Formats: sequence, C-alpha cells, structure tokens
Amino acid sequence: MKEFTEGRDADTVDEIWLLEHWPVFTLGLNADPSHLIAPGNIPIVRVDRGGQVTYHGPGQLVVYTLIDLKRAGLGVRRLVSALENSVIKLVAGFGIDAAARRDAPGVYVDGRKLASVGLRVRRGCSYHGLSLNVNMNTEPFTRINPCGFEDLAVTQLADLGGPTELGGIRRALTVTLLEELELAQNASP
Repeated sequence: MKEFTEGRDADTVDEIWLLEHWPVFTLGLNADPSHLIAPGNIPIVRVDRGGQVTYHGPGQLVVYTLIDLKRAGLGVRRLVSALENSVIKLVAGFGIDAAARRDAPGVYVDGRKLASVGLRVRRGCSYHGLSLNVNMNTEPFTRINPCGFEDLAVTQLADLGGPTELGGIRRALTVTLLEELELAQNASP
C-alpha cells in the first residue's frame, strides 16, 4: 500500500483491495503498546495508520482504500463515514442494527465492535481502511484493549446471525462502499 501510494501520479487509478490477513496484532503510528495485554505467539507489527491496536486474522474481511482524496472530492471524515456507512447498510440487509460512534471510529452493534477503521493519508491519498469481523476466532481480541478501549467487546457477523461466507460479503460490501463513495459509475467489477 505504501509503495503503491508513493508511486502514484495524477493518472494513477484508485484501487480498493479486499483480503484476509494471517493472525497479527497491528499498532497504529501513535499506539500505546500497553494496550497489548497478552499477545502470546501472535506477531505484533507497527503500521503507519491511525488508531491504536487491533487484531487481524482469517475470517475477517480487510478493505484497503487506495484513493486520491482530492480527485475523488473526499475529505478524511467523509471517507471514514463512507467506510462506516457501507458496513451499517450492508448488515442492515441482514436484519442487524449497527451504528457508528463519533468518539470511536468503527461500527458497533449493541456496544460491541463489529468493524474497525484506521487510515493513513499521504500526499493527498488514503491507504489502510476497514476491517469487518465476519466468521473468525475472536479470542485474540481478549488479549488487547481493542482500539485502545479497555473491556471493549468485539462481535462478528457469525455471532449476529449474519452470513459467514467471505466471498458474498466481499462482493456486497464492495458495491455498497462504491455507492457510499459515489464511485460506482467509475468501477469495473
């Protein structure tokens, strides 16, 4: 992501990457390492995004938004809101009532975190993005203070009665995110 962003020019097409990570704890630029309570044998990687500590692992959909914000007419707050709203709209289709919080970026269901947001903007372009818990082992979240919040409970679609197959979620979230970003007319599936 960093290399892609550094190599961009005015004609570089924006990209959205969707993937899963092997188990890893990531700490944002200004993250406090004391939020790592008992990482055990899971690797810890310092990354250049905002936010504190989070966990990524199989069964979690990670969405990296590599967007020229100026060209897209987006500010950082608008991008964060688009990421959050895309998840909120997606899960509403499964009968799940989710919401964003102004004081803590991400998406929550009954106070439990379903999706996290962490971004970096460099040279007017965004990278990093969103992680949505779909059908994963959530135990590693108990080894940290997720996003720097003590006792923050984490949830996932599988525990909320939502779908658990990442392929379908990936497609649906992409469509919803492109609509939120008002980029759908420029996208190719």
